[in-house]
Amino acid sequence: MSRVGPALVLAAVLGWLPARLPAASLLVCYNFGCRNEAAVNLDDTALADMERVLAYALDADDERVALSGVLARLYRWAGRFTPIASDLGGNDRDTDLDGRMDCIDHSTTTTRMLALLAADGVLRFHEPGEPAWRRRWLLFEHRTAVIRARDGGDYAVDTWFRDHGEPAVIMPLSKWMSGGGDE
Repeated sequence: MSRVGPALVLAAVLGWLPARLPAASLLVCYNFGCRNEAAVNLDDTALADMERVLAYALDADDERVALSGVLARLYRWAGRFTPIASDLGGNDRDTDLDGRMDCIDHSTTTTRMLALLAADGVLRFHEPGEPAWRRRWLLFEHRTAVIRARDGGDYAVDTWFRDHGEPAVIMPLSKWMSGGGDE
């Protein structure tokens, strides 16, 4: 046994270790333009819950439906430890609230969530892509996270349209690029 093993046992006995070590850490952006960031630890129970939901997916369509709900769960988990629980869909109803999220915050955080799920090996039919953006009327720019189906096709994964903790909007990226949203 190495010297580290007895030291960890002693630390656990003396209560110097937390009851449960984090299984993964997620960096969450908020307050528009990722002005603030906070690390949120997910324990193995939370990750197992996400894995269980995604394990029922039989194909890419099923996985997108399941992923929409899993992302909602991840946002609710993060909202327990950060002020993002106050975020409302869009940008107009929560401009003065701590924890508000614009599309930059959402696309960045959602992309990080997708990367965490991919690293955990629970995305079987998709892989995270680079965030996408669209511009309308010269001034309005909107961003989204993206997943790529392993059998072809890119999909927008947009959590900005809805209030905190509600399922993500997932649609073909081409539809999102032409103005699609929360339908």
